[in-house]
Amino acid sequence: MTPFGARLRGLRAERGVTLRQLAAELQVSAAYLSALEHGKRGAPSVGLVHQVNEFFGLIWDDADELARLARLSRPRVLVDTSGLTPEQTALANRLAQTIRRLPPETVASIHATLDATAPQPKPRLRRAARRTTPPPLAEGGRGEGSSTPD
Repeated sequence: MTPFGARLRGLRAERGVTLRQLAAELQVSAAYLSALEHGKRGAPSVGLVHQVNEFFGLIWDDADELARLARLSRPRVLVDTSGLTPEQTALANRLAQTIRRLPPETVASIHATLDATAPQPKPRLRRAARRTTPPPLAEGGRGEGSSTPD
């Protein structure tokens, strides 16, 4: 099961929504949703994630979290190690060979290590609004650049 699939199944269970009901609302087949939940299909499209958010009324952090889980839900991952160090290439290969046998505690530890060393995303900044008020008045009560004679 993928992270997105686990969350989708949890949302359905919390809200008492069957796979068929959700499929009908999203205009996809129940078989497709089942395959998504079980990791037998690729990561869902941005559009489908948006539809799921809308259906369950998820907003802000919850909607962002579902989108993040969708991005982490590719069931078949290819790691390109060209240009990396031999140690990095060996790590990628060892992980590929042993991931199925790793206990949950080890997986959690690897996640924590990656979270601690990964660069934090920059906050989104909004562009400052354009100034709509007139410039401050200069001495004498006239605005800057006033062409009124003294």
